[in-house]
Amino acid sequence: MTARIFLKLILGTLCVLLVALAAADILASRVAEQTHLDTLESELASRGQTLCALVQGDRHEVALASRSAAARLTRVSADGRVIFDTEANAVKMENHRDRPEIAAALRGENGSARRRSGTVGTEYLYVAVPCEKGALRLAVPLEGVTRQVYAIRGRMLGSIVLAFIPAFFVAAFFARSVSSKLGTIIDYAAKLAEGRFQARLDDLGKDELGHLGQRLNETGRNLERIFEELQREHRELEKQEQVRKDFVINVSHELRTPLASILGYTDTLLAGAINEPGHNVRFLEIIRNNTERLTNLASDLLTLTRIEQKAEKFQFASYYVNGLLLDCVDSIRPIADKKHVRLRIEAAPDQCEVFADSTAIHQVIGNLLDNAIKYSPEGGEIVVGARPAPKSPGFVQFSVKDSGPGIPESEQSRLFERFYRVDKARSRDLGGTGLGLAIVKHLVKTHGGEVGVVSEPGAGSTFWFTLPVGDTGLSETRSLQAQFTEP
Repeated sequence: MTARIFLKLILGTLCVLLVALAAADILASRVAEQTHLDTLESELASRGQTLCALVQGDRHEVALASRSAAARLTRVSADGRVIFDTEANAVKMENHRDRPEIAAALRGENGSARRRSGTVGTEYLYVAVPCEKGALRLAVPLEGVTRQVYAIRGRMLGSIVLAFIPAFFVAAFFARSVSSKLGTIIDYAAKLAEGRFQARLDDLGKDELGHLGQRLNETGRNLERIFEELQREHRELEKQEQVRKDFVINVSHELRTPLASILGYTDTLLAGAINEPGHNVRFLEIIRNNTERLTNLASDLLTLTRIEQKAEKFQFASYYVNGLLLDCVDSIRPIADKKHVRLRIEAAPDQCEVFADSTAIHQVIGNLLDNAIKYSPEGGEIVVGARPAPKSPGFVQFSVKDSGPGIPESEQSRLFERFYRVDKARSRDLGGTGLGLAIVKHLVKTHGGEVGVVSEPGAGSTFWFTLPVGDTGLSETRSLQAQFTEP
C-alpha cells in the first residue's frame, strides 16, 4: 500500500516537473530568440551606420565592407533602385522601394524585417539604415541565428535540468514521508473496519496528517467505548431475558402446587366430603393454608417488583441500632415462643446509628428471623446483634445467628436467588415462598449495603448485612439497577 502511494506521488511529482520544464523551455526559448534578434538588429544597425560612408560604389570597397560586417550588403538609391549587392547582380534585381526595411530607411529611420530572399532563396534578417541619397541594407542568414538560439536554449535547458534534480530528490523525500503516513492511516482505517477498535495509531507528527491521525485515534477510542457499552448492554439484556424466563418458570412452579391442592380438596368437598365431620374441617384448613401461601407469594412478588422498578418509596432517616433490633425482635417473639425458640439480642454500642428506612429494615430483619425460627429446632436459640463493620468503615453490620442444621458451602452462593431453596420439600412444608432472602438482598442493596452468610452443616447459620451510618447517596444511583436484576 505504501509503495503504491509513493509511486503515484513520485510519478505525479515527475509529471509536474516535466510540465514545468517544458513550459520553461518554451518560454525561455522565445525570450532568448527575441533577445538575440533584438541584439543582432541593434548591432547590424550600428554597423550599417558606420559603413555608410565607406560604400559609395567601389566594388572592392563593398567586398571589404561586407567581410568586415559579416553580412550581405545592399546599396539602394533614393528611388529604390539597387545600386549594388554583394551576393547578387544589382542590374537584375527588382526595385526595393516597397521593402519594409528599405521604406523605413528612406524615411530616415532604421528598418528591419525577416523573410526569404527572392534573389538568393535563403531566410534573412534584414536591417536597413538611411544613407546619403538612399539606404544601406545589411542581411544575415537566419539559419545561423537559429543555431545560436538553439545553443543558448540548450545551455538554459541544461541549467534548468540541473536545478530540477535536487528538487526531484526533495519531492521524493516528502513523497516517501507522506506515503508512509497515508499507508499507516489506511491500514488503521482497515483495522477499524474489521472491528479492531482497540488499535491505535502512533504519533504521525504535527502536520495535517498527524492531526488526522489524532482524530482517527479519538474515533477509535469512541468506537471502542460505544462497542463495549453495546456489548455490556447486550449481555445485560441476555441476562435479564434469562432472569425473566427463570422467573416465569419458577412462579409457574410455585403456583402449581398450592393451586392443585386447593382444586383437589375443593373437588373432594364438593363430591360429598363436606358432610363428613372427620374430614371437612381438615380439608378446609389445608385449602386455607394454601390460600395463605398464594397470598404471601403474591405479596412478596409485588414487593420485589416494586423494589426492582424503583417504585418502592423509602423514607431515609437516622435510627438507633438497638431500637431497631428491639422492635423487630418484639414483633416476632410470639412466633418464636410458639415454637419454644429463645431470642437473644447482642446490643450494639450506645448511640450507634444507621441511615435507613425503618420499615424496609424491619422487613429485612423480620425475614431473616422468620427463616431462622423455621429452621431452628424446638428449644433452640437465635442471636440477633449489631456492631461496627470490621471491614467497612462507616457501616454497621447486623447479624442473625440460628441453631439450625446449617447450609453446605456449595449452596451458599445461591441462597439469595429468587425461589432458590436448599431443601425444597422442607421449605414448602414450612410455608416459605422462596423470595424472602431475595427481598433481603434487594432492600440492603438499595441502602448501599452488602449481604452474606456464614454457615457449616450441623453448626447453624449466621446471616449478616451492612447499613451505612450516614447518607451515601447510593439509594438512587443507576449502578444498583444491574444488581437488582440478578437472580
